[in-house]
Amino acid sequence: MQRYFIEQTKQEITALPAVIIKGEDVHHIVNVMRMSSGDHVMCCAKDGHEAECRIESLSKEEVVLSVVDWTGKNRELPIRVHIANGLPKGDKLEWIIQKGTELGASSFFPFEASRSVVKLDHKKAKKKRERWLKIAKEAAEQSHRNKIPEVGGVLTFKGLLESLPSFDKCVVAYEESSKQGENSQFQSVIKDLPEGSSLLMVFGPEGGFSESEIEALKEKGALACGLGPRILRAETAPLYALAAVSYHTELLRGE
Repeated sequence: MQRYFIEQTKQEITALPAVIIKGEDVHHIVNVMRMSSGDHVMCCAKDGHEAECRIESLSKEEVVLSVVDWTGKNRELPIRVHIANGLPKGDKLEWIIQKGTELGASSFFPFEASRSVVKLDHKKAKKKRERWLKIAKEAAEQSHRNKIPEVGGVLTFKGLLESLPSFDKCVVAYEESSKQGENSQFQSVIKDLPEGSSLLMVFGPEGGFSESEIEALKEKGALACGLGPRILRAETAPLYALAAVSYHTELLRGE
C-alpha cells in the first residue's frame, strides 16, 4: 500500500473533517499511481502515527481522504540515532542518506571537516539539501518508516561541536581506535542507552579526522570508538553502525 507523509499530528488530523494531501504527492497519486476514489493508502502523521486512509476525491490540486483506522504500528528504532557526516566526495552522502533512512536513522547532519575535499558555498549547499530531503522522503516511503528523517544544513566543525550537548550520547568512529583493537565502547553505549534516548554518531570524510578534531570532540564528551578490526570506507561506516544499533536494540532485545 502506498505511503504518504502528512504535515499534521494525529491529534490535529482527528480534529479535521478530512485529510488533505497537496503538492508533489498529488501528482504521484493522480498521474503516476492513477488512483481513484475508494482506493486505500497509508498516511503517516507528523508525530509518526500511521493511519490507513480511503481516498474520497481527487483533483489536480489536492487529494481528500478519510481515516479508516489508526494502525498503531511503529517501525522506528527504539533509540533515536543521528548521523553527523564529514562531507564526502561525489554522491556518497546521497547514498548514506538513502540507505541510512532505510536502516532507521532519525536525522543527518553533514559538516565540513578539515580533511573534507568537498566545499559548498551557500547556494550549492541549499540546492544539495533540497535533493537530500527528497531522497530521505522517498526512502522513508519505500522502507515504510513512520517518520521522515531530518536532513540539516551543512555545519561547520564548530557548529557540530556546539550541537553535541543536545544528545544523550555521542560516539565518533575513529580509525585509530579500530587499529588499536578497541571494539567494546560502541557496544557498551548501545547496550546501556534506554529506549527513547538520542545517540549522535559522528563519521569523518574519506581522509578521516585530524587529531585536533578528535580531541575537540572528546572534550565535548564524545567517545572515540572502533567499529571492528576492518577499516571501513566513509560511506560504509554509518550504515554498518546503524545495522549494529538495529541488531542490538531490535533483534537481540526481541529474544
